[in-house]
Amino acid sequence: MMEQNCEIGENGSKISNSSEENGSQKSDKDILPSESKIQKTEEQGDKETSENGQGTEELIEIKIIYSKKKYDVQISQDATVATLKKQLQGLLGVPDSMQKLMFKGLLQDNQTLKSAGVVKGTKIMLVGSTLKDVLAVSSVSKQDLAEAEKASTTKEPLCKQKLHKKIIDKGVPDDILPGIKNVKEKLPSAPLSGMLNKHGGKVRLTFKLEQDQIWLSTKERTEKLPMTSIKNVISESIEGHEEYHIMGLQLGPTEASRYWIYWVPAQYIDAIKDAVLGKWQYF
Repeated sequence: MMEQNCEIGENGSKISNSSEENGSQKSDKDILPSESKIQKTEEQGDKETSENGQGTEELIEIKIIYSKKKYDVQISQDATVATLKKQLQGLLGVPDSMQKLMFKGLLQDNQTLKSAGVVKGTKIMLVGSTLKDVLAVSSVSKQDLAEAEKASTTKEPLCKQKLHKKIIDKGVPDDILPGIKNVKEKLPSAPLSGMLNKHGGKVRLTFKLEQDQIWLSTKERTEKLPMTSIKNVISESIEGHEEYHIMGLQLGPTEASRYWIYWVPAQYIDAIKDAVLGKWQYF
């Protein structure tokens, strides 16, 4: 009986141990696949979040039109216009500071593409010049540079400085448009004509706002200047003839790169500055 009890006891123990082992094995079988499944689900979820979540930027393809050519560009809708300009600088060689991007008007640097209404396939027009183009137009002689540096150190009115006096002393051109002082007018639809350049030659200005250009014409040729290539516009009234101004279009980084125009009607000075320096006018 005792052996039987002992055997029963041992069997019971074995049975018990076997049950615990089986239970343990069963538990492992039940738990491990479940954990593996959960981990896989979490990994898939992380992958989906990475692919479709808010942290991932969705790129769209837009078209940039520049110099009558089209360029495909991929960029995030959340990117700013300034970011797009930097991307275009690397692609086209146009400095970002000299770019104007047109889509339903002039795009501002702090706008996002999404807020500006830019979507996949949108066409954006780029207006701007490479540094090579600007330097080709704004080449200056050593004499011009010396005179400009000398003029910058004096406080004399422009019309009294040697650089300008030789033109002013010739008097008001016969065919100049009438000037009106203390009056502001919009740019005329016709070109501004009858003005003079530093050589005393006739100059005509045509404003092509839809192309963001100023056409500067002399007897010899016409230069089509992108407005973004003009760094600044300065002007000063002519003493004794305040209805007219001396105006300088700065085409490069220094004062010596200014293209001087004489006898500009005073009533158009503010409109010229607004058009060139970014205050867009629609006529």
